[in-house]
Amino acid sequence: MRRHPWGWGDEASAIPLDEVRPRVEPFFGEAKERHGALATIPQPRVGVPAAIAGFSTGDAGVRAAHAMGKAYPDRLRGFRGDFSTAPDVVALPRTEQDVVAVLECAEREKLSVTPFGGGSSVVGGVEPRPGKGASGTLSLDLSNLRRVAEVDATSRLARIEAGTFGPALEQQLGQHGLTLRCFPQSFEFSSLGGWIATRAGGHFATGPTHIDELVHSVRLLTPRGVIATKSFPASGAGVDPNRVVIGSEGVLGVITEAWMRVRPRPSFRATASVTFAEYPAAVAAVRELSQSGLSPSNCRLLDAMEAMVNGVVFDGASVLVLGFESASHSQRHAIEEALRITAKHSGRCEKGAQVREGEGERANDAGEAWRRSFLQGPYLQDALIRLGLIADTFETACTWSRFDALYAGVTGAMNEALQRECGGGVISCRFTHLYPDGPAPYFTFIGKGREGAELEQWTALKRTASDAIAAHGGTITHHHAVGRTHRPWYEREVPTAFLDVLRAAKKTVDPAGLLNPGVLFDP
Repeated sequence: MRRHPWGWGDEASAIPLDEVRPRVEPFFGEAKERHGALATIPQPRVGVPAAIAGFSTGDAGVRAAHAMGKAYPDRLRGFRGDFSTAPDVVALPRTEQDVVAVLECAEREKLSVTPFGGGSSVVGGVEPRPGKGASGTLSLDLSNLRRVAEVDATSRLARIEAGTFGPALEQQLGQHGLTLRCFPQSFEFSSLGGWIATRAGGHFATGPTHIDELVHSVRLLTPRGVIATKSFPASGAGVDPNRVVIGSEGVLGVITEAWMRVRPRPSFRATASVTFAEYPAAVAAVRELSQSGLSPSNCRLLDAMEAMVNGVVFDGASVLVLGFESASHSQRHAIEEALRITAKHSGRCEKGAQVREGEGERANDAGEAWRRSFLQGPYLQDALIRLGLIADTFETACTWSRFDALYAGVTGAMNEALQRECGGGVISCRFTHLYPDGPAPYFTFIGKGREGAELEQWTALKRTASDAIAAHGGTITHHHAVGRTHRPWYEREVPTAFLDVLRAAKKTVDPAGLLNPGVLFDP
């Protein structure tokens, strides 16, 4: 595999523009290819310190690969050849002791440290920035820490190093017949440590889906020592220290490993695709499903535009992609009960449920079409950038009682903004996760960019989306993290006194303020 120099994932998996044009030209007219620029990488401000030279580099190409994440602005800047945020040094520790050496060296040399997993952040969370008084920046790449180091099959726990990417993690667990079952869209190109640091969400629609629920204990290295949480199935002893680490986004320390809750690999599955002529009926059906106790593993509701843009159906219907799975028993009853609920709300399942007892081929239906589109999404964004289109996503969560107003408010505000900034565009929505008290809506928007002004257009669209979410009772992020991009809205959402607590914690474990400055809160 060859990682794309500015875009998503494997360069060989890029989607040909001729495959994309027929999907977008009905909405935006002729889409002509734009051409990027040669990379411009600044000279490092500091050299590689001797104390960490054995596993660190100042190579320009390696530095460019650690310059930023994979948000739309990051990819656009990379397309334009702008790698001005490249770190001065990239450290690739081989052991936990190497990580300790990096933190000690960084304090001596006054280098800001940005932990780096797969670099898939879409909120400005891995872009190296010098903190106050820093002489330079260091990107701390944990990808050499990539083992499932220990398995406790009796307790269904596994000790996994933080730099382990999704495919390697699942492959190693699979040797024990186990799985973590955490599949974010970035699964192939993101790491366990990144999932924990950003409170990532896997693709389970219900049940244990946020990484929070899968972390058993965790190990965090800080400039002032190690925070290693204890191994208990549950505890009532004060504030849970795991919760201080999960979601800390690299500002308090570097996650090096965690004990994770794993499970047997599923072999019983049931799937179905349900269409609804009316979106409110589809939402009502999904709400009843979320409160039924059935706990589907997949319950993705695509509104009509989402279904159309992703090539699922083209008749204006909304589509519900349903799935159930288990390692121990048939899911026939669960899918049948779910279809009884959807039928009450005028949902149609023309092909019926497909039940597989044991591993089998995936069905070639709307659910599989959606799955392919889901995995191709980040690659599609690269193609749209090359065609001069602004394409991005944002997500939230709200209570069921607020959803109707939030959906109308967000789509209305975004349609107005797309008209103002781009002369029109597309806004669509799907549910990614469900809870008895509310859904997690995930929006996609696409508009035509004015060459040279795309960043300004995107900034206006992103601000509109974030303001509309906040105005209608949604969280600024359900699983994309805070980083720097979401920080203004996060600061309004979180209690002020709690931010003071976070700042005090940072001052205790990182008194020099070198760890990921500017992420989560203003240092």
